[in-house]
Amino acid sequence: MAHVIFFEKPGCAGNAQQKALLAAAGHTLEVRSLLAEPWTADSLSAFLAPLPVSEWFNRSAPAVRDGAIVPERLDAAQAMALLLEDPLLIRRPLMAVDGTRLVGFDTFAVDAWIGLVDVAVPERNMEGCVKGDVPHAACPDPKGATHG
Repeated sequence: MAHVIFFEKPGCAGNAQQKALLAAAGHTLEVRSLLAEPWTADSLSAFLAPLPVSEWFNRSAPAVRDGAIVPERLDAAQAMALLLEDPLLIRRPLMAVDGTRLVGFDTFAVDAWIGLVDVAVPERNMEGCVKGDVPHAACPDPKGATHG
């Protein structure tokens, strides 16, 4: 089993379900706050660089969801500046195991990467907001504001 460094938004119900699935598969977790981490362009690029810029963003973040930020219209430098300014825009979770990294929680990718053996994987997408399109109150934000 793997020891996973798991960067989350504290209080995020989706991240809680992802962590529970990893633990049920026998993995150990070192949970860190995505918001408290002192990100630099280099440290964040270590996770994001293999992906297209459009896949760097949390699609549930209000600025992205509402169209104020359109990731497909940004170059890497513009996108990185936005993510460093507001880590809630970063697609989550960010995970690292023995120097390899994964962005987001595609269950097929996670299973191929470290294994999700002997666990019931939900049929729904485990990456997006667990509340989906149903109107809801914003998830708690440790910084005191409301964000997705």
